[in-house]
Order: sequence, then C-alpha cells, then structure tokens
Amino acid sequence: MPRPYWKGYLKLSLVTCPVAMSPATSDSEKVRFHTLNRETGNRVVSQYVDSVTGKPVKDENEAKGYARGENDYVILTDDDLDSVALDTVKTIDIDKFVPAESIEWVYLEKPHYLMPDDPVGHEAFAVIRDAMASDKVVGVSKLVIGRRERAVFLEPRGEGIVLWTLRFGDEVRPEESYFEGIDEEADPELIPLVQQLIKQKTSRWSSDMVSDPIQESLLKTIAEKKRALKPAKKAAKGKPDATQGSNVVNIMDALKKSVAAELKSSKAR
Repeated sequence: MPRPYWKGYLKLSLVTCPVAMSPATSDSEKVRFHTLNRETGNRVVSQYVDSVTGKPVKDENEAKGYARGENDYVILTDDDLDSVALDTVKTIDIDKFVPAESIEWVYLEKPHYLMPDDPVGHEAFAVIRDAMASDKVVGVSKLVIGRRERAVFLEPRGEGIVLWTLRFGDEVRPEESYFEGIDEEADPELIPLVQQLIKQKTSRWSSDMVSDPIQESLLKTIAEKKRALKPAKKAAKGKPDATQGSNVVNIMDALKKSVAAELKSSKAR
C-alpha cells in the first residue's frame, strides 16, 4: 500500500479517531515523456528565472507573491501561510449529513481512501462508518488540501470510507443553459426498439470497459523501438461507407436493423 497522502483526525461530535488518507486513483502507470535536446539526446531542465535580471533564482529565494499592482507584490513567507492555517488542516469534522443519492455527480472531483491510522481508533471509525451505512447517508465536511480548504463528503465503502473532494459551487455550470433548447419529444413507437438494444448490450460493470487504447498503443510502439524493429506498414484503408454520402437516416429502419444484428450476434455466441 502506498504511503498516506494525509494524516489527521476524523471527528463526529465527541467521537474522534486518527485516520490516514490516500488517493483512490493513480496515473503513475501512464506513459510519461521527458523533453530532450534532439541534437544531443540530453534532457532539458526547467528552472525559475528572474524576469528582469534573467538570472536563475535559488530555491531558498523563491517566495509567494500577491499582486497589488503592476510589478508590485505583497510577499508571503511559509510562516505567513502557516499562521492562517485552519482547523481543517488536520481534522475532518463532520458537521452535516445528507442522503447518499442527493449529491449530484457533477460536484464530484477526486476520490480518496480513508482508513484508521491507529488500532485504538478502529472502533470509533467503525461506528461512524456503519452508522452512515445504516442510515444511507454521507457526511459533509471540509478539509485543507494543498493550502486550499475544500468541501468533502465521506461515503462508507466496505470496511473503509471513501472521501470525495467536491467542486465549489461557482465551478459548476448550470445545466439549464445547455439543455433549454432541447424540446423534442421521443416517438413512443421507437422507445421499445431502443429498450431492446439496451437489453442486448447490458452486462455487469468491469474495469475493462475503461481501458486506455492509446496507452496500450504507446507501450507497443515503445517496445517495438526498443527492439529496433522497422515500423509496421500501415493497414490499408477500408472502402468508404456507402452511407456516408447522406446524413438523412430513417431512425425506425436503423433501430430495427440494429436490434436484428444484435439478436443475430447473441445467437452466434
């Protein structure tokens, strides 16, 4: 298990327990590239440079600055930033609960796994977790991550808790402005045909459904280059689809053909 991203306390009224949090997702397995000098093959290094003198800035001289005018900044040190630290830097204090299904998906940002960080706190952690699960609610709280206080919600999941960071309200665009122009009513005769298609294509969820073909292709290309093989010839392009010449589609005919094709395919299996 990777090292915890954050350690602190989970609190509900007078019940408190030490917890640790780790990101539930990772992109460490993704293909990553370095920027190189094509002529020498050496890596290119980035560094901070003074915009006026053009000289590199040493790490110890880097500082945070808040612009109050053109080329005029208020400089804040690490001590200044630490002095305004909130209680939510180290404590997840659950002050509200809402029905689990009431939080809209568009507010969900990033999931983290939350688990007890000390055997002494296991019982308190389990009580909070199981009580939420029994009442089918999630806890709403706040937590400082990367010097920003974020709204979060806590969802019981198996033996642990999943903590989701939430987007701020002003980050979410209202759907009405995008959907208000859609006023077409579905033809009731077409709905059963679509339902047949849905039934034919329904299966249990699997992580294979979200595989990354580009990642796989990159790994294949890299492996081929490692073996110093000549690149494979490109596959011949197929004949153009005869239906591409027109955008006019009879949806009833298309649905009937789709259902028939799915039924034929399922029988063949």
